[in-house]
Amino acid sequence: MGRNLLLNMADHGFAVVGFDKDAQKGATLESSASSGTTVKGVTTLAEMVQLLEKPRKMMMLVPAGKPVDDVINDLLPLLEKGDIVIDGGNSHYTDTLRRVTFMEGKGFHFMGVGISGGEQGARTGPSIMPGGDPEAYPFVQPILEAVAAKVGGVPCVAHLGKGAAGHYVKMVHNGIEYAIMQLISETYDLLHRGLGLDNDELHKVYRNWNDGELQSFLVEITRDIFLKVDEKTGNRLVDMILDKAGAKGTGKWTSQDAMDLGVPIPVIDMAVCLRELSAYKDERIQAAALYKNPSSDIPVPQEVFIQQVQDALFFGVIISYAQGLAMLHVASKELDMQIPMQEVVKVWRGGCIIRSSLLEVFFKAFQKNPELPNLLLEGEIAQLLQAKKQNMRNMIIHAIHMGYPVAGLMAALSYFDAYRSEKMPTNLIQAQRDYFGAHTYQRIDEPGIFHTEWNK
Repeated sequence: MGRNLLLNMADHGFAVVGFDKDAQKGATLESSASSGTTVKGVTTLAEMVQLLEKPRKMMMLVPAGKPVDDVINDLLPLLEKGDIVIDGGNSHYTDTLRRVTFMEGKGFHFMGVGISGGEQGARTGPSIMPGGDPEAYPFVQPILEAVAAKVGGVPCVAHLGKGAAGHYVKMVHNGIEYAIMQLISETYDLLHRGLGLDNDELHKVYRNWNDGELQSFLVEITRDIFLKVDEKTGNRLVDMILDKAGAKGTGKWTSQDAMDLGVPIPVIDMAVCLRELSAYKDERIQAAALYKNPSSDIPVPQEVFIQQVQDALFFGVIISYAQGLAMLHVASKELDMQIPMQEVVKVWRGGCIIRSSLLEVFFKAFQKNPELPNLLLEGEIAQLLQAKKQNMRNMIIHAIHMGYPVAGLMAALSYFDAYRSEKMPTNLIQAQRDYFGAHTYQRIDEPGIFHTEWNK
């Protein structure tokens, strides 16, 4: 990804230098450069620093955690006042805040920048989410705007707030990514195991969805995955992949931080849980032998069920975005990051993994009301959900009868039903808490805090 970003920068007229301890990687960087560009590969940080103009602008793309601190420590003796160090990896925002303070105390600038789009996106135009250090941003802004993806000629990059805002936005981006991937996988399961569609038929379904209102990067690549042939067996590759999902931790961070903030994001939470559950493959095999699912046919025509699944996915995707963006709204205030929500959605419209035609609808919503606390409160989005909710319910009923797990889709519907409920049954929970722990409660008919001796 680092190599591709450098090549992207070089193609836009910037002279770049890349550091890697492996000399072969430096040679590959130089040999991959377009003719007429200035690209240099080096094997020492000292040589890299010497080649850069002042103030030096250096971006790290290394694994989160200790490797970032190690690189910073190696750079420190080589830096001069005013130099800019950028972490372009997936660091946790608390680490970024610590590094901002540490570097500022030594007279250096430090920025956390979220980058989404993968290796290919880095080469052709990623979504870029910089935050913090407003003094440093003007020095890197022309470079980032040049290499970022463009939507309608507008670069998918913007300064997204104070402190560690860039990495916080990227963390939530990845949480939404977890959620949508889980929802897509559930629809795949229903269509493949439930309806018995083969890979060619699945390709056609997801192609049609991507050509319509579900147009997005994740549905697009899902469409293409079904056609890929395994070179070893001649089977479709997707059928040869073990059903154990990996994770790098950003989804878990999103869930953890949402709980700390008191923001409900159950679809993202469930996506993290289901990835973890997938790791228990041996136990799942044993359980499958104990609890055989009854085979039952879907009591509706195939084309009707496919439409229900499509509408359910559309519904669930909106809820996933709504939860992530609601979390950003709260975090912006609680953590004093001053995140401009309209800019976040604008940056996500192109280049990133969660880019989708729906983001244009969300962009208009935040243009109309930059302080919108939840997308579900916007009229146009409410109409979209109202149009899909019955098919969402019907699909879940059929999935339950068939015995297929649709935890992500069910979490989306449950969140919707709870959010739109003027009255929830939590009055009973408060009564229980007061009964066993004297935790007190509030009343509906007068202000104040009350406690009752329930066993008298």
